Amino acid sequence: MAVGLLTEGINEVIATTDHNAAPMGIINRNGSLHMVLFRGSHTAKNIARDHRVVANFVFDPVIYVKTAFDDLPMDAFVSEVIDGTAVFRLRDAEAWAAFAADVERSGDESIVVRLSPLKEEVLDLRLHPVNRGFASIVDATVHATRYVRNRDPWLGRLIEHHTALARKCGGAREWEALELLEGYIADRLRE
Repeated sequence: MAVGLLTEGINEVIATTDHNAAPMGIINRNGSLHMVLFRGSHTAKNIARDHRVVANFVFDPVIYVKTAFDDLPMDAFVSEVIDGTAVFRLRDAEAWAAFAADVERSGDESIVVRLSPLKEEVLDLRLHPVNRGFASIVDATVHATRYVRNRDPWLGRLIEHHTALARKCGGAREWEALELLEGYIADRLRE
């Protein structure tokens, strides 16, 4: 199966495994698809167990922040059956792609997963102009997931840079996502 929804480079999606959702990057280099996952994450555990993952194409910055730090309610998911096996996608995804997922390499902190396309579907195609505020929320969220683990000051400065861009370039939904992100970071740093 061709990979029509993914472009060359790293594609930011909301990955779903079982009833778990998390922002992830799918690396597409010369038609070879991979993901790098934190060892011990729900997504890594589910992929190792089920050998399946769904990439959800979502353009809501709030969902990126929520799924990075929290769980979505069960009714946010829809079951799809592929070759007799149930996978779960997000109800509000504009498109989704299901993959067979096999652990290719395993390290102390991360695992590398090779993806093989099974099915993809466009549900609700909309135009999404480039929005630096949205992109900055995604970047700040990626940095924040690492920052709350290691408190690296450099990551803190990157988060500040991207949150300033989100304030300047974003709209109401980006500002809502930003407020959530700042709350999640503060909560995690108090733990």
